[in-house]
Amino acid sequence: MRILAAMSGGVDSAVAAARAVDAGHDVVGVHLALSRAGGTLRTGSRGCCTIEDSLDARRAADLLGIPFYVWDFSERFRDDVIDDFIAEYQAGRTPNPCMRCNEKIKFAALLERAVELGFDAVCTGHYATLIDGESGLELHRASDAAKDQSYVLGVLTAEQLAHTYFPLGATPSKAVVRAEAAARGLTVAQKPDSHDICFIPDGDTRGWLAEKVGTATGDIVDRTGAVVGSHEGAHAFTVGQRRGLALGVPAADGKPRFVLEVRPVSNTVVVGPKEALAISEISGARYSWTGAPPADDEWDCHVQIRAHAEPVPATARRDAASGALVVTPEVALDGVAPGQTAVLYVGTRVLGQFTIDRTVSAVPAGV
Repeated sequence: MRILAAMSGGVDSAVAAARAVDAGHDVVGVHLALSRAGGTLRTGSRGCCTIEDSLDARRAADLLGIPFYVWDFSERFRDDVIDDFIAEYQAGRTPNPCMRCNEKIKFAALLERAVELGFDAVCTGHYATLIDGESGLELHRASDAAKDQSYVLGVLTAEQLAHTYFPLGATPSKAVVRAEAAARGLTVAQKPDSHDICFIPDGDTRGWLAEKVGTATGDIVDRTGAVVGSHEGAHAFTVGQRRGLALGVPAADGKPRFVLEVRPVSNTVVVGPKEALAISEISGARYSWTGAPPADDEWDCHVQIRAHAEPVPATARRDAASGALVVTPEVALDGVAPGQTAVLYVGTRVLGQFTIDRTVSAVPAGV
């Protein structure tokens, strides 16, 4: 096959490209330039897709003896990921930019260009597995549960799965990948993993958002509507947050309070006890299937609401009236926010995903 290897400059994508070469494929490496800040350099283990990363990717490609290119996707990244991130926070939701990047950039914009240029598949260093199932190609969890990245790939469609290649899916651990990189002479063998949001490398999401959308004083209220504090911008808060709350009125029971809801229209933040973060139901109208959709209108599954969260047994159904997917977990979910992505699994298989629009608290407001 003709393989376009997406090389981020990290150890995983470098080893994935190397394995594609070893498998006898015709491999070309490409690094995506996602920022126009040409002087940007990685700081510690934060961020990704910087000048330093592109140089690391080029060195790896040179060692593997494959052609290498840098493609400027910065405008598409700004429109589909950064602007979406800002808009979601302004709407009182908690977005996942890594999901949007996989959906809109790596497996949409990049894959579309790759197919146009005659490539059969895009190769990445994601830890996930593709299996030929009874109803077609299926996406499954990786062998190494600690490194499994199937959650962030839950946005892929059946058509996109047909043009993807994940050489690391069956690898038992990240340590094996690093050892292989060292044995191959790849200089990124011990390069630290990237963390945080790549376009906010210092990790100060609140400060970054304040620069983009400004500040506006608003009320912090409890579940009864009583004002208990103030803030400088509702966009700086997310469900489950405790840090940064300036509460002038202590709770009657003396216990700490957490953000339960963000209301951007009124610029209000609602707080309450930790128990009120328990969610008994979630739903969303924006969903997609990773392969064949379920045959029934209601089915048993597991739901995962964060990249490293434990999957929870649940029942999912299509709501005939709204067209949304409604998921009822067997055990209440903790601190779920609208805007998060819920990925559904049947066993190790990724069934699909949806953006959470609505949550139902397991604790009534009067309790």
